[in-house]
Amino acid sequence: MDVHMRDFRASSVLPVPEGPQRDTWSDSCRLEDLAFLHRGFTEYAHRLDLDERWSRRWTTRWKVGRDAAATYSVRDLNEVDVRRTVPVRRFTWRTDQYHRPGLEYMVSTCRHHGYESFEEECLLMVADFAAGLREALSQPFRLRFYAGGKRVDHTPDYLLLTDTGPFVIDVRPAGRVRPEDELKFAATFEAALAAGWRYGVVTGWRRHVWETVDAFSAERRPLTNVLDLQGQLRAAAFQGPLPLQELVDQCSIPAMARAHALHLLWHRELGADLSAPYGDASLIRLAPSERHGVRS
Repeated sequence: MDVHMRDFRASSVLPVPEGPQRDTWSDSCRLEDLAFLHRGFTEYAHRLDLDERWSRRWTTRWKVGRDAAATYSVRDLNEVDVRRTVPVRRFTWRTDQYHRPGLEYMVSTCRHHGYESFEEECLLMVADFAAGLREALSQPFRLRFYAGGKRVDHTPDYLLLTDTGPFVIDVRPAGRVRPEDELKFAATFEAALAAGWRYGVVTGWRRHVWETVDAFSAERRPLTNVLDLQGQLRAAAFQGPLPLQELVDQCSIPAMARAHALHLLWHRELGADLSAPYGDASLIRLAPSERHGVRS
């Protein structure tokens, strides 16, 4: 492994603060700002077989259509037409199973996506809210890697295609990460790094994030704006950050304005301060990208 690659890895695994972030506005945050990302797997990288030809020997298996499959080396990951692929592993539903699978509708893609647990369902909703999502692929590929001379397989939970590039994600609640998981996470990080992709292991959400995004999602679908309450909300928010109660009180029908406020918050035309629970006292601002189009 060359020196540049080592330097890149070192700069990519800096510790993430564990406390709640202050002054985090919902209209400008990314998925990485909202989640707790596990970094412990970096200590297991020395157990991986990373010789000069590792990126050729490590492979990824993708499924295309109902039956067809294709195998690519890690070195050739960027040649995969990921939009044509389907989950490499099927989702199963049984009455006696421990985990809870299902389908989550995402506004960003206009369709449902599979998940295998409540934690994965949360990931899909927050990813849908976070800016720049273009596509979400569940269980996108199977990675085959080598550690200590042994062959090991791992299927990441998601591949998110975003404005800033592909983002591979595993979801594992804090406290449930086992040593064998750490090794698989370390290998997936190396594979993603070789392709120029990002990788993260989501173990939970920063304080207030999940409850707030869940509240916003209530009005994420198209909303008729006959009375131009959204225009009234934008004009009021243009004055500067205001508490939610004060913001909706400046509209012609405050009760209806609350629903439209949620719609604008989900679509990042308004922003809420995520350092406190969402409610009447929440500070709401007009997103910087919207300010040029609104007159006070």
